[in-house]
Amino acid sequence: MALHDLWFLLIAVLWAGYFLLEGFDFGVGILLPVLGRDELRRRVLINTIGPVWDGNEVWLLVAGGATFAAFPEWYASLFSGFYLPLLLVLVSLIVRGVAFEFRGKRDEARWRRGWDAAIVLGSLLPAVLWGVAFGNIIRGVQLSADHHYVGSFFDLLNPYALLGGLTTLTLFLTHGAVFVALKTDGPIRADARRAAGLFGLGAVASAAAFLMWTQVTRGDAGTAAVAVIAALALVGALVANRAGREGWAFAATAVTIVAATATLFLALYPNVLPSTMNPAFSLTVSNASSTPYTLKVMTWVAVAFTPLVLLYQGWTYWVFRRRITVEHIPGGGVH
Repeated sequence: MALHDLWFLLIAVLWAGYFLLEGFDFGVGILLPVLGRDELRRRVLINTIGPVWDGNEVWLLVAGGATFAAFPEWYASLFSGFYLPLLLVLVSLIVRGVAFEFRGKRDEARWRRGWDAAIVLGSLLPAVLWGVAFGNIIRGVQLSADHHYVGSFFDLLNPYALLGGLTTLTLFLTHGAVFVALKTDGPIRADARRAAGLFGLGAVASAAAFLMWTQVTRGDAGTAAVAVIAALALVGALVANRAGREGWAFAATAVTIVAATATLFLALYPNVLPSTMNPAFSLTVSNASSTPYTLKVMTWVAVAFTPLVLLYQGWTYWVFRRRITVEHIPGGGVH
């Protein structure tokens, strides 16, 4: 395997890991007003992701950094053509992070409501916009011969990309609801299971339509096989959730997200950003990559440090593995 092919694979793994981990973060944030009917319940929801949300965002930073270093042409075209939606994602993530840290600084209902709204909006926008962005990456954009994006912002709001945004939104809502059911107990757990079942039906419909559209336009036997795995895992998640097996349900939604991401990258390869103006103008793993020496150095760095990062993050999840209830919140029953 050539190094540029290896780094395309590694970037796909990083995005799959990001969507897997940050996906339930986004889902919990969006569900804050749905499952958090009072302050104690909202604090329970926030505490389910409190120890891990910032670590989950590391996957995005590494994915962006790896793209910049391994495929600078791809990075440049993406961030110039998708400047506005990516800026909205960045601002949303900043505001969301600030909201997590600041909502508890004052014991005022109005203060907390404002930051809760920031958490919801800061989770909702990225959940939708990442799907829109990847929909456009797979579909292709108006790239000129010198690999410059020559379309407009509204060209990015095409039906396929918008369906991609709906798909990521419903998948993350389902994933987040299952995570809440896995991490809590009592009434919140029951409500989260019901929410997972409801949003899961929407995820089945939107994901099936999006993956079928992808298969028809850019798929082959490999993408079809992985898309089937994603579909079966999602149905399995709903069955497990209905049976009260939250651990299996969460594992199944995780498989769904990873398999769906793999389907998109398989459909994209060997391109990294297709051109709808002329296939010859497309960016590929070959013409968008860095020099072999750069890729070689990056590979050794990744081999050295990736296991350490994975071990640390796995340890974090292990430490904070127990369920949370309102009784664990100060003022909620434990004195």
